Amino acid sequence: MAKCLVLGANGFIGSHLVDSLVAGGHSVRAFDRFRGTKSRFQPAETVEIFEGDFMNHQDITTALEGIEYVFHLVSTTTPATAENDPRIDVDTNISTSIELFRSCVEAKVKRVVFSSTGGAIYGLNEHQPHSELDLPQPISPYAIGKLTIEHYLRYFWKKHGLESTVFRISNPYGERQPLGRKQGVIPIFLEQLAADKPINVLGDGSMTRDYIYVKDVADIMAKSISKSLAYDLYNVGTGTGVSIIQLIDTMERITGKKFAVQHTAMPATYVQEVVLDTERLQADFPELTAGLTDLHEGIQKTWQYILAQGTKI
Repeated sequence: MAKCLVLGANGFIGSHLVDSLVAGGHSVRAFDRFRGTKSRFQPAETVEIFEGDFMNHQDITTALEGIEYVFHLVSTTTPATAENDPRIDVDTNISTSIELFRSCVEAKVKRVVFSSTGGAIYGLNEHQPHSELDLPQPISPYAIGKLTIEHYLRYFWKKHGLESTVFRISNPYGERQPLGRKQGVIPIFLEQLAADKPINVLGDGSMTRDYIYVKDVADIMAKSISKSLAYDLYNVGTGTGVSIIQLIDTMERITGKKFAVQHTAMPATYVQEVVLDTERLQADFPELTAGLTDLHEGIQKTWQYILAQGTKI
C-alpha cells in the first residue's frame, strides 16, 4: 500500500483519483481548500482530509510528511483567466510548483505525477494525431504554463533524482465537473440544455477534440504508481477526434432535446483540431485502454449527473 498525496483532491479529476487510489488499496492524504464543503470523493478509512492552501509553503511541507507519491492536479488558473492575465499563471502555478518540487526533494518523495494538458500544449503543431515526440508549440498562456512545469520536473529529476510522470490529458468530462464555470464544452452544453438555454458554438462547429471520460483518466493515473513505466510522458485520450457538430448530435440523441445554436468567431488562440496519439498509453496500460468508456455512455452518465443537481444548475 503506497502513501499518496493528492493535491487538488476535491476537484473534478482529483476526487475521482482519490476514489481510484483507494480502490487500488492505497493510503491517501487528500489536500484541498475544502473550506467547509463536503468532499466529492467517496468516504473511506484510508483517506485523510488535509485542509490546506497550495500557495502556503508550510501547508505543503506538512502535507508531504511520510508521503511516497505526489499527484499534482492543482491549477490556480483556467485557460480563460490565464489568457486575461498571463502573469497570474507565472506568479502562482509555475513558481509554486517549483517550490513544491523543492519540498518533495527534501521530503524524499519517490515520484511526482503531474496532470498536464494534452490539447492546447501542442498548439500550432499541425501533425495529427499528436505524439509525445511532436514539438509542443503552445499559443495560450495556460498551455505555456503547463509545458514550463513539465520542463521543471525534468530538471528536478536530472538535478535531484526526483522521479516524475507527466500525463497530458486531452479533454476530460464526466460527473463532478464544476457547473457554471464555463470550462469544458460537454458540461457547458448539457447544462444549457437542461436549462433550455441556447449554446454558443465557436466557428462552424467543425472544431475537433479528443474527449475522455474522467474515471478512465483517474484509473490510469492511479495505476501508474504500481507499474514499471517505459516513459515519463504520456498522452491520455481516446485517440479519436469528435467535432462539435458530432458532439451536439450525440447529446440530442441521448437527451431527446434539441439545441438552439448561436455561432461566434473562434478566438485566435484556439486550435481547430486536437487528437492524441495514444500508442504509449496503450502499450503500458493495455488492461485499461482496452475498455475505455464509450462517448455515448460517458455523456449519458454526465447528463444524469447534471439532472440530479436540480436547482444547483
